[in-house]
Amino acid sequence: MKYSYKTSRTCSRSIDIEVEDGIIKSVRFNGGCMGNTRGISALVEGMKVEEVIKRCKGIDCNGRGTSCPDQLAIALEKMMG
Repeated sequence: MKYSYKTSRTCSRSIDIEVEDGIIKSVRFNGGCMGNTRGISALVEGMKVEEVIKRCKGIDCNGRGTSCPDQLAIALEKMMG
């Protein structure tokens, strides 16, 4: 299953996600800090969706009330629905 999510209040503009059988196959952030977003993507690939949501949800960046990892968790929740 592939999903594209438009982010909010982050430097990244969107996230493209691919999940198969509850496991994250790929994550691509469009925009944002390349090193950080590529790092997040590399770390979560191969993980269960539920675990990524649990670890990333609620992470804040500079008082924005969200972050790229938090937006990923929100996207995964919407994707899995």
